[in-house]
Amino acid sequence: MKANKLRLRGVRVRAVGAPMKRPLATATGSIKVAPLLLVDLQTDGGIVGRSYLFGINAAHLPPMAKLVEAMGEMIKGDALAPFELDRKLRARHTLLGVHNIVLFAISAIDMAAWDALGQALGQPLVRLLGGAPRPVRAYNSKGLGILPLKQLVREAIELVGEGFGALKLRLGRPDAGDDIEALRAVKKAIGTKVTLMVDFNQGLSVNEALRRGRMIDEEGGVLWIEEPVRADDFAGNARIARELATPIQIGENFMGPEQMAQALAAQACDFVMPDAQRIGGVTGWMRAAALAQAAGLEMSSHLFPEVSCHLLAVTPTCHWLEYVDWADAVLEEPAALNKGDVLIPERPGTGMRWNEKAVGRYAL
Repeated sequence: MKANKLRLRGVRVRAVGAPMKRPLATATGSIKVAPLLLVDLQTDGGIVGRSYLFGINAAHLPPMAKLVEAMGEMIKGDALAPFELDRKLRARHTLLGVHNIVLFAISAIDMAAWDALGQALGQPLVRLLGGAPRPVRAYNSKGLGILPLKQLVREAIELVGEGFGALKLRLGRPDAGDDIEALRAVKKAIGTKVTLMVDFNQGLSVNEALRRGRMIDEEGGVLWIEEPVRADDFAGNARIARELATPIQIGENFMGPEQMAQALAAQACDFVMPDAQRIGGVTGWMRAAALAQAAGLEMSSHLFPEVSCHLLAVTPTCHWLEYVDWADAVLEEPAALNKGDVLIPERPGTGMRWNEKAVGRYAL
């Protein structure tokens, strides 16, 4: 059936707890299993679009699943046209508010719709968006949590050994001196040729972020300081960005391109890194990429490497892809790597297919 004839039949959702090879401890909590909501968008032509959401905690998956299912009912019978689906779902949720898990659900539908459209047209998502498959520079973000120093150093060496030229270190220990000691230990272990980012996961007050940020400035060798304070405190982030020499990175918690526009207007950061689940899927990402281009700010991705590689390849200010392997356990073909780059697959759509045996094994 031709793409312009395809209609939506419904949505199937399944919750899984994907095992993580490296549990991750941050300033705000620890994750040992990745709670994922797998989304299958079914069409009357037999094509199934796929996406997944990251729940952070397994308890968050049931309400997310209910929202995705409800939206599936709202769009049943509609044409496979992602922009139109986005417009309809946003309009239907205006009074409730298109934020948080409502936006997550819209993003899941959107990403699955773009995947289905790519399959229908026989093109990978990147080509559908006007780009071409190419290697996308990535940093290894699946480790370096809040760990004892010896374990931290060992893990840093192992992560670089996987072929990456960049890593991200989580900070936010109770004592600032312990953070700096961890930073020094990792820098010494990986050497000057490896790029290093640090992430406080919103764990500090503005004053403490300034204090620790100045200490990081003195140490040098850090590409960015990520989310030092509450993500939506644009005024606080702007003050930190003004006063520190090390660039400030925020964006994983932008709730749609509208909130990203507010952050840019407040000059709240030096770099941006939207998250496909929170920015509005493929559709929201493209709008956010235009904002980053207009502001002249480098744009990276947060999680979802399978989709983010396609999106960054058509982002004018493309910076870094955050690489994690948290969905690998339930994918037939995980994201391919080569010398620290993520390779965009030539398969139609996003290229994701579920490993059904693994999905059954890890079902929640």
